[in-house]
Amino acid sequence: MGKIYALVDCNSFFCSCERLFRPELRHRPVGVLSNNDGCFVSRTNELKKLGVKMGDPYFKVKDICEKNKVAVFSSNFSLYTNISDRVMTTLSEFTPVMEVYSVDEAFLDLSGFQNLNEYAQEIKKTVERKTGIPVSIGIAPTKTLAKIANHIAKKSDKAKGVVVLMDTHLQDEALRRVEVGDVWGVGRATSAKLQQLGIKTAKDFKDYKNKKQIQKLLTKVGLQMKEELEGHARFELEVLPTKKKEIISSRSFGQSVKDLTELRQAVSRYVTTACEKLRKQGSVCASVDVYACTSPFSNKPYYSALESSSMLTPTSDTRKVIRYALGALEELYRAGYDYKKAGIRLHNIYDRDEAQMSLFEKADDLKSEALMNCMDQINQRDGAGTIIIAEANFGLKKWSMNRNFHSPRYVTGWSELPKVY
Repeated sequence: MGKIYALVDCNSFFCSCERLFRPELRHRPVGVLSNNDGCFVSRTNELKKLGVKMGDPYFKVKDICEKNKVAVFSSNFSLYTNISDRVMTTLSEFTPVMEVYSVDEAFLDLSGFQNLNEYAQEIKKTVERKTGIPVSIGIAPTKTLAKIANHIAKKSDKAKGVVVLMDTHLQDEALRRVEVGDVWGVGRATSAKLQQLGIKTAKDFKDYKNKKQIQKLLTKVGLQMKEELEGHARFELEVLPTKKKEIISSRSFGQSVKDLTELRQAVSRYVTTACEKLRKQGSVCASVDVYACTSPFSNKPYYSALESSSMLTPTSDTRKVIRYALGALEELYRAGYDYKKAGIRLHNIYDRDEAQMSLFEKADDLKSEALMNCMDQINQRDGAGTIIIAEANFGLKKWSMNRNFHSPRYVTGWSELPKVY
């Protein structure tokens, strides 16, 4: 027998995390909003039945939510990340090879395992028992087919959260029900090209005979997607996460900002977040871009600008990167504008041991690395922002996101733990 892949996907993950600490919400519609309480990014089945779609702006469906007593939450990523780590740790007990695909999805290599349905049910029950998060599992001989199996597992009550598509006739039956645009890796542009060839369903894509035309139209990756639907594994598990070649951190402000001091705080905060990610993957960067803009929807004059700053020696020290970033901010800042968004981008990223040093600037030394590692460990343990660079002073600033429906940091905020008297 060849490869066997299982895709484990947490059901309505952000909503499930909120329900975990609020059991009274178990049968109520729940939704989680994007940054600044903008659009819905996670919905329970109860909310979907009310007609609220993924990406719907909250203000447009506010009346529906209030009428139906929908529990609406601002995004609480520190909570979701922590719960995700617990789910992935539990899944790692069931296979020696696993790819953490996203915060709420993981591919498991189950090659050689027997009684796949029973084993998947055991995985599902164990994850739900240990973490409280409901999951669906799709099993198939390729990652793409496992995605389709998982999609069916979520929709089918009969499946009880697990679908196994190891037989060709079951695969074909499933592919007939899936539109080609819903196949993993097929975007809107790719779907349009396939539609022109008369390919409307995943089964049509699988059965299309002219492979050379598919490769010419969709490149080698498109051909690999077709071969995955045929049952030939072309995408292996990525056990080691790919290091990012650039890291972006940006937010729209809760309120417009005019003052340079507050812009400096916001940019410093974004650099802090980006540098934590940089160190986590064992990298350093040699360039930082800073940009800021006003709202394009305002009646006031529009302004947008970007400035780059290059470092003599690549670094991951938050203090150094902030210094370069604030220098770039000083260059692009123009007084009199109401800034609505700012952000930074770290690029020219290298592995820490491969970066070229400079004669004119001191490289990160052991003290610098020890300080940054200590900050990261404390913030990971006690919650983001427990220790910060003074320039990134948090507080309740205008540039802080709107989070009017924010839940407590149940697992990382000591001050937010329930109190018993």
